[in-house]
Amino acid sequence: MANLKEIRNRITSVSSTMQITSAMKMVSAAKLKKAQDAITAMRPYAEKLTELLQNLSATLDGDAGGEFTTQRIVKRVLVVAITSNRGLSGAFNSNVVKETKRLLENEYAGKQVDFVTIGKKGNDVIRKTNTVLSNHNHIFDDLTFERVSEVADELVKLFTDGKYDKIVLVYNQFKNAATQIIQTEQFLPLAPVVSGSVNSNVDYIFEPSKEEIVLTLIPKMLKTQLYKAVRDSFASEHGARMTAMHKATDNATELRNQLKLTYNKARQAAITNEILEIVGGAEALKG
Repeated sequence: MANLKEIRNRITSVSSTMQITSAMKMVSAAKLKKAQDAITAMRPYAEKLTELLQNLSATLDGDAGGEFTTQRIVKRVLVVAITSNRGLSGAFNSNVVKETKRLLENEYAGKQVDFVTIGKKGNDVIRKTNTVLSNHNHIFDDLTFERVSEVADELVKLFTDGKYDKIVLVYNQFKNAATQIIQTEQFLPLAPVVSGSVNSNVDYIFEPSKEEIVLTLIPKMLKTQLYKAVRDSFASEHGARMTAMHKATDNATELRNQLKLTYNKARQAAITNEILEIVGGAEALKG
């Protein structure tokens, strides 16, 4: 059995770790509320914008989306992996990396696949085995629509210049504090509208023309789609970290209680031995 000093040191160490994980849990809980409110408020806007664009596109003849809807033979794929700059968030970052590996091995096997990363953790892993065109860690320092729009413009330019035939987003979608759903979304080209999936019977008078409205809305929709994905990932990160730190705090509490029990047993055994030695010495003196 370990001596009392070693057990006391371990109890002190575990207690310090427990204080850190508890503090990190509270910080993430505070940040999660703000991030959750932001993504909850944004989703209806993003969905309505997409619905509006689909309704307009469904009433147009021919290729209404121009270069944004051009379907090419997929030979070169660009994957946008959205992770976080910090760890200690359970499987949050590793799930994104696993999904990118799955895409490489299955759906895009034999094709040229390059990456654009948002978040330091994903970039550190992906760049070891794949080509990373650019990394945008700075976005999370001040997460704004303008900063994400710059990345969206970069992605659109890569597609319209013909450097890549398809661009997909891989990120964690926020469901609740304990659940994050890994998502793979097609960013470009825009998926064709499924016949009958939108309401195209409404007759509107458009000014300017429907074609001009569609071509103006598409870049805004792409920026909004990327911003929603980053916002989802940001909220998921804090939810995952809060859950991970909560579990870590519970484990540290359980370990500390076990160590205290071991310490008390060792202390009681030491006291019993001392009493036995005293009694044995007294008996020896009597003899």
